[in-house]
Amino acid sequence: MRRFTSILFWIVALCGGHAQTLEECQQAAERNYPLIQRMDLIQQTADLTVKNIAKGWLPQISASAQATLQSDVTAFPDEIQDVYQQMGINMRGLRKDQYRIGIDVQQTVFDGGHIRNQKEVARQQAGVEQAENEVNIYSIRKRVNEMFFALLLLDEQIQLNRDLQELLSANENKLASMLKGGTAAECDYQNVKAERLNVAQQLVTLQSGRKAMARMLSTLCGIEISSPVKPETVPNTHLSSLTSQRPELRLIDSQIRLADAQEKALDAALMPRLSVFAQGFYGYPGYNLFDDMMHRQWSLNGMVGARLSWNIGALYTRKNDKARLALMRQTAENNREVFLFNNNLEQIQQSENIERYRQLMNDDDEIITLRQQVRKAAESKLQHGIIDVNDLLREINAENAARMQQSMHEIEMLKEIYELKYTTNN
Repeated sequence: MRRFTSILFWIVALCGGHAQTLEECQQAAERNYPLIQRMDLIQQTADLTVKNIAKGWLPQISASAQATLQSDVTAFPDEIQDVYQQMGINMRGLRKDQYRIGIDVQQTVFDGGHIRNQKEVARQQAGVEQAENEVNIYSIRKRVNEMFFALLLLDEQIQLNRDLQELLSANENKLASMLKGGTAAECDYQNVKAERLNVAQQLVTLQSGRKAMARMLSTLCGIEISSPVKPETVPNTHLSSLTSQRPELRLIDSQIRLADAQEKALDAALMPRLSVFAQGFYGYPGYNLFDDMMHRQWSLNGMVGARLSWNIGALYTRKNDKARLALMRQTAENNREVFLFNNNLEQIQQSENIERYRQLMNDDDEIITLRQQVRKAAESKLQHGIIDVNDLLREINAENAARMQQSMHEIEMLKEIYELKYTTNN
């Protein structure tokens, strides 16, 4: 009967879809988790930011228009105006209302590496965001591990429940025959039947829990999880052979690289900047003030040149900015030490748990064999009237508990092994 049940289980599994391994579930969950889309969004944002910063090398063009009314303007002294009038020249002077429509064009020639360093800072900031996102995505593996092994444990419990029902049903049939022959009491038959029905109720609860767990895992992975495959036991998992390559460490490295890029940007902020420019405007007055004093007409005016600027204002905060970046590095390194310390503690605990379950499993087979022999002896004693049915049920439950304990030890050991793989990212 048990062989038939196993065959039927595999037929259903094959018809319903292929079996899923833990690695397949983890990969599917990472692809399905919405945070994975943020990786492309971060990269696209960084590319656009870098492109915008690079446009600082393009000519900077500005247009302006202004109209002013001044309280006073440049004018000749009265004596000079009298001389001009005697000569027949009407020097009216500048008007107090003045107008200008102009365009300024400026091209950076040398910026001391400011644009280059700003681009690098933008890239490193995107790197930090991506590393933070990787940390969050990596944590999905732990959730998958917990659900996957919980599902495996439920499958084991369901199978053991069915085996127990078969065993109780066989004894129930024996007692029914003995009852007909007058060698067993009706209460004994009813007791075994009640126990079988109680175990059947437990199966309903287990199946309901399995259905809920499978739906949760399927939703997390984005695929239908119908037949989880029990991982093979990983032998000889030693703590000394494992190295920690967690994304949290890559995040810390990214934070340090960002601080380095920001420090270079501080150095670039102190460098002088050289640019060439061109200015042109149409208005009144122009650059030729004497002509504008006489004719008062709008004119075209232009100017080209080079400009060297050196802003030393960054010196005021440079010392504090340097200290702040040094504190950022120290904080990052402290986070690294804290993480590695806690990670090492987790590895020690998980390795000890693995070894503990291995030792427990060494005796599980022998315990089951002994419990099975005791149970068979109890069945024989019941047929000969030496013990009552309560003694038999106690031995049956003890054997089932031993089998349940063996399954739990095996699943828990596998879970600890893959938790250790998660801890070390191996």
